Amino acid sequence: PTAPPSLPAGTPAAATRPCSGAGGQAEPEGPSRATAILRHLLLKLRATGPVTVAEYMREALTNPGQGYYTRRGGIGESGDFVTSPEISQVFGELIGIWYISEWIAMGKPKAFQLVELGPGRGTLADDILRVFNQLASLLSKCDVSIHLVEVSPKLSEIQALMLTGGKVQSNPEDKSAYMKGVSKTGIPIFWYRDIQDVPPGYSFYLAHEFFDALPIHKFQKGWREVLVDIDPEVPDQLRFVLSPSSTPATENFIQVRLCVLMLACRIEKDGGAALVADYGHDGTKTDTFRGFRNHKLHDVLRAPGTADLTADVDFSYLRKMTQGRTATLGPIKQQEFLKNMGIDLRLQVLLQNSRDTATREQLLHSYDMLMNPKKMGDCFNFFALLPHHRLVHPDKKHKPESKSHLPPVAGFGELLLK
Repeated sequence: PTAPPSLPAGTPAAATRPCSGAGGQAEPEGPSRATAILRHLLLKLRATGPVTVAEYMREALTNPGQGYYTRRGGIGESGDFVTSPEISQVFGELIGIWYISEWIAMGKPKAFQLVELGPGRGTLADDILRVFNQLASLLSKCDVSIHLVEVSPKLSEIQALMLTGGKVQSNPEDKSAYMKGVSKTGIPIFWYRDIQDVPPGYSFYLAHEFFDALPIHKFQKGWREVLVDIDPEVPDQLRFVLSPSSTPATENFIQVRLCVLMLACRIEKDGGAALVADYGHDGTKTDTFRGFRNHKLHDVLRAPGTADLTADVDFSYLRKMTQGRTATLGPIKQQEFLKNMGIDLRLQVLLQNSRDTATREQLLHSYDMLMNPKKMGDCFNFFALLPHHRLVHPDKKHKPESKSHLPPVAGFGELLLK
């Protein structure tokens, strides 16, 4: 395997990434804020009985009036969690290089869509766009467009500001996209509320910390679903209860299943690839549902709407949900993936080019956060969906002795430098 394309040596380091709070002023965290969704849920539970954990997560995170993501989206140092793209530009650059590397391996198609699911503050897309701009001569004959799937009005505003400088049009004629604009480097960007609205076509998909925030269903052994209900002992508090019999979700994990299947079907039909990066395991853990508020663990049933709720991704389940429509690679630990992508070389270049000690210290601190097994290096994983022909040459099936010259998939195998 040879190294994936690298960035020009003089590329600047935006190491000290601005990590302001999500969208300026933080929302008030007082009792009135916490009880708005709680009051809504208590009324609903009294009227209809217990709800699934998925329904509870949907209300707490994406309720149009008071949901955690729709109101705030607490990403960054003053939010409730910090993500890899917020820590270091190198993370996003290497992901940008992964897509270019796959585009080259697949014969440089004349056009591709980069589709990001849940783009956060737009930091990752911004870093990827910078790579596309630096490798513009390579992409000069390719028609590139960016498609962001985002439900939060607050976060889409932040993304628009970061990626276009705020120059966007709402509700364009294209009914499926609710907003469109042009990146600072001249690439068209479109916003959608649902992946189903993204037009078909050769696409590279990116799901970074997307699946861990999708509403989940919780089960106990024997496949009885765990539900959320009012606690009869404590007024205005919630508790977990077991469903007396099987529920519709016992048959299938609805939202994650549909999303993975849709990605697999699109890649099978139109070509492309999907890269998933998330907290997760390969079917080795059971209950990982948890909440975060102000960077600390938070009781998932307390003050709904004020904390981020998340669950580790079971990659063995994602693999099963592709139903064999695509090939899969991984999961592979973040530290291995980034090492295979050449993070050490990139760090050396940035360190050599940085003039001051503060920037160098920030780069080394960021590198440690991303790579240290005790920090994000081991708990974060990468996983890819690819067309079958990307890994097995069509001729190879009939003539196993014929040597296939398919380039290896960057990041998932050791990086050898010629």
